[in-house]
Amino acid sequence: MQSNASFGEAVVGALASLRGSKLRSFLTLLGIILATTTLIAVMSVIDGMNVYVAQNVTSMGADGFRVRKIIMMGVWDPKKYLEMQRRNPELSREEYDFLRENAKLVDEIGMSVSRTVAVNFGKERRENVQLQGVTANEGVLSDIEADDGRFLTDLDDRQRGMVAVIGNDLKNQFFGSANAIGKRITVEGLPFEVVGVAKPKGSVFGNSRDNFLMIPIESYFTIYGSRTGIGYDLEAAGPNVLQQAEDETRVLLRAYRHLRPNQTDTFGMVSSDSLVDVFHQLTGAIAATAVGVVSVFMVVGGVVIMNIMLAVVTERTHEIGIRKSVGARRVDILNQFLVESSMLSATGGLIGILLAWGVALLVKSFTPVPMHIPVSAVIVGVTLSAAVGLFFGIYPARRAAGLDPIEALRMER
Repeated sequence: MQSNASFGEAVVGALASLRGSKLRSFLTLLGIILATTTLIAVMSVIDGMNVYVAQNVTSMGADGFRVRKIIMMGVWDPKKYLEMQRRNPELSREEYDFLRENAKLVDEIGMSVSRTVAVNFGKERRENVQLQGVTANEGVLSDIEADDGRFLTDLDDRQRGMVAVIGNDLKNQFFGSANAIGKRITVEGLPFEVVGVAKPKGSVFGNSRDNFLMIPIESYFTIYGSRTGIGYDLEAAGPNVLQQAEDETRVLLRAYRHLRPNQTDTFGMVSSDSLVDVFHQLTGAIAATAVGVVSVFMVVGGVVIMNIMLAVVTERTHEIGIRKSVGARRVDILNQFLVESSMLSATGGLIGILLAWGVALLVKSFTPVPMHIPVSAVIVGVTLSAAVGLFFGIYPARRAAGLDPIEALRMER
């Protein structure tokens, strides 16, 4: 009970000391405030970007994956890319048919190929549009729905129809608020009838996802050929069998290509989970670097707190002598200064959290950068700042507790 009372008195005394020297306390805490604000702001941007990427960057869904000639994950390696370019053959229509007939853990498998083109409607022209040749199930595989009209069909594919589904960017530029269905646009001199307008998907990091048009893949092959650029888009029978479906697809492709067990895959595979994992590894490295840099500022702030607390001990030497002469124990004096330094530092951490929250709101409101303050960042910020105050307050507290009461009383106030 006595120790609880002593601790309570230490808290009250610490609060009184902080209120009594507001300017000095603020200047002492400036380093801790800035360090905590920076730490939480960086972690908020990273966490927000992780959430943003998981929700927006990939349209594969939780049970989708892709097969491409080359897929590079992580750090760009030109040498490795050139090696894969030389080693990996193009994916073919025959391999697609083989997968479609033999894959048992896949619900949907589609084929797609793309290139950049210019699109015209009357006198209007739009450059750098992504033209995609797709199978009729690509809407399901890439989570694309028709906002107006319809999506492509198997009949369009079989008849090599000159029809197209356009993205929202083309619709807005060419037709505005008018109906686009039934209109004819021109792609590199060839006319296509618009049969559908896709629902807007917005942009990712400033890059629009609505600057495209889709045509039947057989129409694409008729115009551009089928020798290069083919990719397979697959959907597993469920998220719980995604890994097994990827393994099955890999085994089938390796068997079709007669690869020996010791030979490397001559194709690339990727799922949404693997993309998100790679991004998390990147942001995790950034977060670790940020924590290291901020820790240096925390140490500097801790040294400032220690110096200030040493000055406080000198100022209150006479008071310490009086307290000891009326029965205050060594541990009581120790607690008083430890609590004061910890509260001083933790207060700086709390102010830093409030500032970081304000910065997050401003950034989220006025920029496209995603911000999301994780609870873990708040806990780390307060805990780290309090720990810094506790650690750097030990020496001043021990010095105060070790003062001789007689010598302390001789000090002038």
